[in-house]
Amino acid sequence: MGVPVRKQIIWWGLAAAILLISMWLLGQAILPFMIGAGVAYLLDPVADRLERMGLSRTMSVVVITFVVVLVAVALILLILPLLIRQATALIQTAPEMLGQGRAFVESRFPGMIPTDAGLQETLTELQAALGEQAGNVASKVLGSVRGILGTISILVIVPVVSFYLLLDWDRMVARIDELLPREHAGTIRRLASEIDDALSGFLRGQATVILILGTWYALALMFVGLPFGFFIGIMAAVLSFIPYVGVLIGGVTAIGVALFSFWGDPLWIGAVVAIFAVGQVVEGNYLQPKIVGSHVGLHPVWLLLALSVFGSLFGFVGLVMAVPMAAAVGVLARFAIERYRASALYTGIGDDAVTPEPLLVEIVPPGTYREALRVEVAEGDPA
Repeated sequence: MGVPVRKQIIWWGLAAAILLISMWLLGQAILPFMIGAGVAYLLDPVADRLERMGLSRTMSVVVITFVVVLVAVALILLILPLLIRQATALIQTAPEMLGQGRAFVESRFPGMIPTDAGLQETLTELQAALGEQAGNVASKVLGSVRGILGTISILVIVPVVSFYLLLDWDRMVARIDELLPREHAGTIRRLASEIDDALSGFLRGQATVILILGTWYALALMFVGLPFGFFIGIMAAVLSFIPYVGVLIGGVTAIGVALFSFWGDPLWIGAVVAIFAVGQVVEGNYLQPKIVGSHVGLHPVWLLLALSVFGSLFGFVGLVMAVPMAAAVGVLARFAIERYRASALYTGIGDDAVTPEPLLVEIVPPGTYREALRVEVAEGDPA
């Protein structure tokens, strides 16, 4: 006899509540382990492919770990300092660019900024505030990044956790599969597979798109000599997981800096515009359809909502868990809709509908009915 639905709801709800409470109470303590598990999850297909090529699981994990550590060290030593320097310089230069832009608008279009609405005063105060706070913001950002990268938990625990989880990943999955409730094992496997398809497709696909766009934007903007071009290109690529947001924010920032730096030289301003136009065309017509393509289930609006909700509830840990949680909730929502459409509430056909009485058919040897009829007639004959 199966477990009643009410008890099942209680047990699964309790499990979800324990997970959320653990994230809330142990957020910073379990953060390195969650990041390590995420890294192992993303790298497991690479380890499986190396195994199919003939390497052992241990050797595959060692090779992957060596390459990942080498790339991480190169990023930290070469790229991250450049990003921080350009971001700091851009924040400090922003008030001057804003002031020149306002002066240009006032000189060319005197009536465009109304004086009686207090807008000029607001812009002046905004410019002054940016000038005063630019140094503080830059130092805080710099200190935060260095603090995160300098913690022992991130630099030591994450690689160790990733190594051991990646080494035992297949065995852990098999062990978890053995512990699934037998009544729902098939359904759970199906839902887990759909979550894996949505999550892995989105993460790996978007990471590839961001890498390609980041390389194009950063190198192209640096080639034309745009100040802060490397940081603007990387920022536009990272934000590209939201359609049009990356190219909009990055393009507006790049064109604004180009107008400030290349004023009087429209060739280079047009080159900056062309760089983002080419990037948008390639992303929309090739990268997104071919690389991300059929991996649906994480709509940008839904992803933004998940980032906002989980970030506000659980802090940085919530931001890390927002994408997998969004994928899981999306799959579960589609499953619930599927079950609803098959239920009596949707179809209007209840389980207690009246069904006709079954027709009883008795199989007997040939001639039995004829013999019984003959006996019945004989017994009723008065002679």
